[in-house]
Amino acid sequence: MASIKGGRKRLVTGAVATVTAGLAFGAFAVSGTASGATNHAGASNAGATGHARPTVVLEHGAFADGSSWNGVITALRADGYPVVAAANPLRGPASDAAALRTVLDHVKGPKILVGHSYGGSVISEAATGDPDVKALVYVAAFLPAPGESALELTNKYPGSTLPDALDPVTYQQADGSTATDLYIQQDKFRHQFAADVPAGQAALMAAEQRPIAQSALTEKATSAAWKTIPSWDIVTTRDLNIPAAVQRFMAGRAHAHTTEVAASHSVAVSHPHLVADVIERAAHATVR
Repeated sequence: MASIKGGRKRLVTGAVATVTAGLAFGAFAVSGTASGATNHAGASNAGATGHARPTVVLEHGAFADGSSWNGVITALRADGYPVVAAANPLRGPASDAAALRTVLDHVKGPKILVGHSYGGSVISEAATGDPDVKALVYVAAFLPAPGESALELTNKYPGSTLPDALDPVTYQQADGSTATDLYIQQDKFRHQFAADVPAGQAALMAAEQRPIAQSALTEKATSAAWKTIPSWDIVTTRDLNIPAAVQRFMAGRAHAHTTEVAASHSVAVSHPHLVADVIERAAHATVR
């Protein structure tokens, strides 16, 4: 799980993030969308006009916080959607899903659950068995099957350069045991995580990043809500955290409605209107 390079302990973790999903809805046509994206779902770009708006619950991933959704929130609210951006503890899929379920329980009525990066692993567990979650949207995210971990999926195909950019911090816990948190080195953050985000904004994101527990990347999933809940997926083809090949594998396995875009891992920041559009298409298709 670790190797030594240049005198520095390097954790061979894969991209931290969360990806794809969905029920099979038959063959999907391929058509062009805005921002250089390719839509494989053949769905309309219209929002849920004429239908009741569900609440959109957003779950961020590792090395980020709720502010990573700011542009998406603005776009969704402009179209009349209530939005909640949950705080992800980033400690492990099971405990983080339990925390997210407290938010879901508080929000009444139909919901669209959205996960970025590692947040995809969290929403896949949190939504299991919840009839009010009408659709899942995975944004450059993990979509593990039971028994799989984020690290295992990331390493399924080559392409992630995250291990060389990590800054591991080991600390002592209250019980005397040690644990390790992972950050991205700030001088490597933009290239690794947000290459298509303006430099000044990426610098703020690097300073504000929240660490993920190393153990969260090896914790195995216990459930997969994408097996029973309709799902949409945004695949980022210039992603250096989760390789596009990994994202496509997960999206295909889940029969997710898939949109591809030439974007970095921080697609919600660089292409907020595209992300909001996919969320609204999921709402329009599932909430009446």
